[in-house]
Amino acid sequence: MDLYPSIDVVGGRSRIVHWPGASAGIGSPTDRPDRIAAQFVQQGARLIHLVDFDGARRRQPASLDVIGAVAAKVAVPLQVAGGLEDADHIRLAFAAGATRVVLSTDIAERPEALRECVAVAGDWLAVGLDPRPERLAAFPWRRGTPPTPAGLVDELAAQGVRRVVLAAGGSAPDPTLLATLVRRGDLDVLVAGGAADLDGIRRLRDAGVAGLILGEPLLTGAIDLPGALEAAA
Repeated sequence: MDLYPSIDVVGGRSRIVHWPGASAGIGSPTDRPDRIAAQFVQQGARLIHLVDFDGARRRQPASLDVIGAVAAKVAVPLQVAGGLEDADHIRLAFAAGATRVVLSTDIAERPEALRECVAVAGDWLAVGLDPRPERLAAFPWRRGTPPTPAGLVDELAAQGVRRVVLAAGGSAPDPTLLATLVRRGDLDVLVAGGAADLDGIRRLRDAGVAGLILGEPLLTGAIDLPGALEAAA
């Protein structure tokens, strides 16, 4: 299972200051995403995930300079989420230095836009979902009957999507849904959050999850990155 250290970007800075050694007074804090990413890579990270919070609010990329700064600092794949609503937005993110992108659930309501996005990003495109048992979290569906999580994934896969990201927050994702999606075999399932400790990481690994996106626990030092990488392997 791949482990993606995640950095939430707000106003060009990390929403959470990176200082794992705070309790022992070791090291120095930083809120610069490029420096945080470099420290993660130095500790063994093979991928970095950036969330453009400002872009998500504006529904268009707002942190392209940050993407560029991180891409110039680290030589690992860079996955970007937030503010990517169409193929042109993806092109901007790729031009800035991103190598993978995550679109919001809204793209499922715009099949033509989704087809264009798949044409641009191919297998490096993922769609983010916020599932609950047997339903998706509140979303202003324009269709008559809202899809179930598994039904929506079937729909996305039929349109060429090969990666989905399940938002789990601090709790483990629904095991039944997770097992259903992992068994498909024709797409990669990534989980955002969903692990509060090393045992939680191991459970997701053993469940067949392709990737775990982890932010606050790594930034605060609640979970040690080298230990997390070992647990994910």
